Amino acid sequence: MAMTTSVVLPVRQVLAYGFLGLPLAFAALPIYVHVPTFYAASTGMNLAMLGGILLGARLLDAFIDPWLGWLADRWPRRRMLAAALLPFAAGFFALLNPPQMLAAPWLLASLTLTYLGFSAATVAYQAWGADVGSDSTRRTQLTAAREGFGLFGVVLASGLPAWWASDISTGIARLSWVLPPLLLIAALTAFTQVGAGTPQCRPTAALIGSLRRVLADPGFRRLLLVFVANGVAAALPATLFMFYVADVLRAEAASGPLLALYFVAGAAALPLWLRLAAAWGRARAWLAAMILAMLAFAGASVLGPGDVAAFAVVCLFSGIALGADLALPAAIAADLGERQGQAGACFGVWNFAAKLNLALAAGLALPLLGWLGYVPGGADGLPALNFAYALLPLACKALAAALLWRWRQSLEVSP
Repeated sequence: MAMTTSVVLPVRQVLAYGFLGLPLAFAALPIYVHVPTFYAASTGMNLAMLGGILLGARLLDAFIDPWLGWLADRWPRRRMLAAALLPFAAGFFALLNPPQMLAAPWLLASLTLTYLGFSAATVAYQAWGADVGSDSTRRTQLTAAREGFGLFGVVLASGLPAWWASDISTGIARLSWVLPPLLLIAALTAFTQVGAGTPQCRPTAALIGSLRRVLADPGFRRLLLVFVANGVAAALPATLFMFYVADVLRAEAASGPLLALYFVAGAAALPLWLRLAAAWGRARAWLAAMILAMLAFAGASVLGPGDVAAFAVVCLFSGIALGADLALPAAIAADLGERQGQAGACFGVWNFAAKLNLALAAGLALPLLGWLGYVPGGADGLPALNFAYALLPLACKALAAALLWRWRQSLEVSP
């Protein structure tokens, strides 16, 4: 087989591509982290109804991702991405500006619109990066740039509410005014500086056939199982973070700085994980990050009121581990998708799994906590909250690490 010449991507092009990850992640933090507490505080919605709506909307969002991935292999990636940005921005603005009446149907409708635009944009954006990258190393660099800018977007979204207003709900609502101009600037930068790349698409005639090809790849199936187990470990604390800080630590005002520390640590650690991935292989570097995260969550399980400094250490080390979680598995998935010739379909299934984790975390954890007697702002049910936030994710992370260790050889894809 003839060797292909590796094309070195200019730094300007890598940064321009990655910059679009900033507004996408800026919106993702309120959608997945702030919305439960925001609607509970601003509308008085009970946890059972809130969890049910989040579960329904997130399940709908998850199940359309495979179809969106199939579509992304048939439409030009950039055209699909551009078409998705308008409903995404409009839905996000509506989501953070609920009316006083009919908050439940408003939440469901605005979430659905936001998820549709966000999901279509994300799948097309990820597949575009797989096309632009010429080999495994380049795809890892593009993925790291996308996730690095994404982490800075998350830091902005976590810090701005507290800076803008003493009331966290008011600050969260004001994020809706920042996203549209930020999204426009980032999209124009990416579209004018980054080419279309070279898709390796071999589209199958039907959606089912495309999904079968994705899941017929044993490497992708194994990667997906590790990703799901690891994703559950991330989705539970993401959903419950605000409740944990407010009621276990009794330090609601510290939630913004703690989130910022977590995501800044993740962004700062990205170059470290890239070096370790080059030296050890991506699977082994990812495994090291999982072990670090397990140690951090073990520490979180023993904290109580006032332990903000100790929890900051937990956020620091779990944030360092986050850098690997964001960059390495998605880069492996990009390689597998290009090997199959249908990167869009692979990322459709990939995002389906990620969102299913988030849907189940909100739809099951919140009603369960309510059933066990936990009420936000109260003193009851805190052991259940502590278990769901720290110990349950620790067990899921251990399962993911065991699977990754077992399959580490088959998950390394040659350039």
